[in-house]
Amino acid sequence: MKPWAMLWCALALLLGGCATPPPAQRAPMSELFHDQLFKAPAAPIDTSTIFALNERMRDYLKHDLPRRGGEPDARRALFDALYRRDQLKLEYDSAMTRNAAQTFEARAGNCLSLVIMTAALARELNFTVQFQQIQMEESWSRAGSLYFASNHVNLVLGKKRTSYLDGYQIDNANALTVDFIPIPPKARESARLLEENTIVAMYLNNRAAELLSAGSIDDAYWAARQSVEADPSFLNGYNTLAVIYQNHGDTAQAEQALRYALRQAPNNTIFLSNLAQTLETQQRPAEAATVRARLAQLEPYPPFHFFHLGLEAVKLGDYVRARRMFERELERAPDYHEFHYWLAVSQYQLGNLREADKHMRQALENSTTRGHHDLYAAKLDRIRAYEAKVLK
Repeated sequence: MKPWAMLWCALALLLGGCATPPPAQRAPMSELFHDQLFKAPAAPIDTSTIFALNERMRDYLKHDLPRRGGEPDARRALFDALYRRDQLKLEYDSAMTRNAAQTFEARAGNCLSLVIMTAALARELNFTVQFQQIQMEESWSRAGSLYFASNHVNLVLGKKRTSYLDGYQIDNANALTVDFIPIPPKARESARLLEENTIVAMYLNNRAAELLSAGSIDDAYWAARQSVEADPSFLNGYNTLAVIYQNHGDTAQAEQALRYALRQAPNNTIFLSNLAQTLETQQRPAEAATVRARLAQLEPYPPFHFFHLGLEAVKLGDYVRARRMFERELERAPDYHEFHYWLAVSQYQLGNLREADKHMRQALENSTTRGHHDLYAAKLDRIRAYEAKVLK
């Protein structure tokens, strides 16, 4: 099966927040939603729970949040606790987008989950918060035939609110920026402010992508529908909706959603790639070729291009070529764990045990889910056991 792209943090499917398009007009929802095609959701998402605190979170703020130097400074204490392993002990985990309470209980989440939890705690302490999208190149990941482009969001903690209305007014001279991955200074300087409804739309979009990846296509549809309703200007929601339609066999509805998104962002390569595949599925090769030609102009070597060439070489047993392809992909995305993993496999097959050890270790260090971490740790142990045996 060919890949489908989705935009994630945040996500986009080729299942997240992607390149930032201009604001969209309000969607013609009656045209883009096709509820009759899907079963009612097994577990509807209650958006009121996204930022909701539970009693354990309130107890933490009241009794466990440390105070610096004996002086009550809750904002700095919260900021420090987010980064200290002996306090909240947060762990980056991209496997699932969690709401505030789930993230607090798991002490883990992706950047969007961690931002949501931090915002919920900060508001309980009566501090102003400001959401931001960081202008960085998308990072890509995959799950089976679904490919995910991820953008990054962070949070700025401001001073105490003096009134209900200044909940989003930040004094930049006195602000603390909360980030859970390293961000280049220039990217932080060009951050784009986000409203809460966009964060909600991102959360719902991520959940839709995750549900689709897990095979829960009906639930995925309703989550994507909620995302579009939460913020009609968040175009990734339409893309996710289109991917869900396509996976459900509703190609006309997929095309409709994608063409709407492309009217707002005509150069979005993820939307274009998904439209080309939709047209190919509909047996419209001439139209698909036109879209593919446009894509080739905008993006001659799409994400995972060399990776797929490397996998083909692995199947043929050509590990020299496979190594070269995986190395080219790593030049573009030096921190992606799966590229390191397959380069390690290629080096192992070529008898380069030290290089195999190095790249499997890097795959382990860059893994973003506990499942991948455990897999790479086991593989690394096997490589080292073999190394020890060979070197005896």
